[in-house]
Amino acid sequence: MNSPAEIAKLYVDIGASKSKLPTGRMLMLAIFGGLYIAMGGLGSSIASFGVQPQAIGRILGALVFPIGLMMILVGGGELFTGNSLIIMAVLDKRATVKGLINNWVVVYLGNFIGGLAIALIVAFSGLLDYFDGSMKQMVINVAVTKVNLSFIQAFLRGMLCNFMVCIAVWASVSAADIMSKIAAMYLPIFLFVLCGFEHCVANMYFIPVGILSSLLNGIPAGNMSLVTFIVKFFACNLLPVTLGNIAGGAVMVGIGYWYVYIKLKR
Repeated sequence: MNSPAEIAKLYVDIGASKSKLPTGRMLMLAIFGGLYIAMGGLGSSIASFGVQPQAIGRILGALVFPIGLMMILVGGGELFTGNSLIIMAVLDKRATVKGLINNWVVVYLGNFIGGLAIALIVAFSGLLDYFDGSMKQMVINVAVTKVNLSFIQAFLRGMLCNFMVCIAVWASVSAADIMSKIAAMYLPIFLFVLCGFEHCVANMYFIPVGILSSLLNGIPAGNMSLVTFIVKFFACNLLPVTLGNIAGGAVMVGIGYWYVYIKLKR
C-alpha cells in the first residue's frame, strides 16, 4: 500500500500524463467515462426504485452506482471530476495550465456525449417501462428536483461530491492490484450517492433522461415548459455543480494534498 505522500507523487505523474494525451484518444476515453457513469446511474435508479423505507432505497442505489467508476478503473476512461486532480501536476510544474484546460474541456465534452448517448438509448428502448411505466415519472421527478436546486445548493452539493470522488481516486492509487483499487474507491463513492451530492457527469445522464422521458411520453415536468427544463438544466444545475465539483476536487483535495505532501516536504 502506498502512503499518502507516495500517492501525491504518483498522482503528479498521472496528472502530467493525462494532460498530454492526444486529443482524439482523450475524447474517446472520455466518452467511455460518460457511458460508464451513466450505466451506473441507470442501475442505481432501478435498484432504488419504489423501495420502502426510502432510506433503504438510497442505500441500494448507492451500492450499485460505484460500478460505473469501477468500469472506468478496469476498462479505461477519462472522467472530468477525477481529472480535477491534474491541478497537482500543474502546481508541480509537470503539466501546463493550457494542458489542464485542454483536458478538462475535451473530457467534459466526451463525458457529456457518453451520458447523453445512454440517456437517448434508455429513453427510446423502453427500459423505463419497468414497474408499469412508473419509472418514467420517477426519472422526470429526479431531473425536476435537480434543476430546481438553488445555485448555492447545487454548488455546495457539487463541492462535497467531488471531494468524495477525488478521495476515491486518491484511495485507488494507494493500492497495487485491481481488487484492492476497487475496494478502496468503492466506499467514498457509495457515501456521496447515499448523501445525495451532485455529480456533473452523472447529471449529464440523469437530467437528459428526465427531459427525454417528459418529451416522449407527454408527461409534464412540473409547471416547466420543455425549453425552460433544458435552460434550467444548464444554468441551474450543470453550471453550479461543475463549479462545485472543481472546488471540491481541484481546490480541496488537489491543492490541499499537494501543499501538505509535496510543497511542505521540500
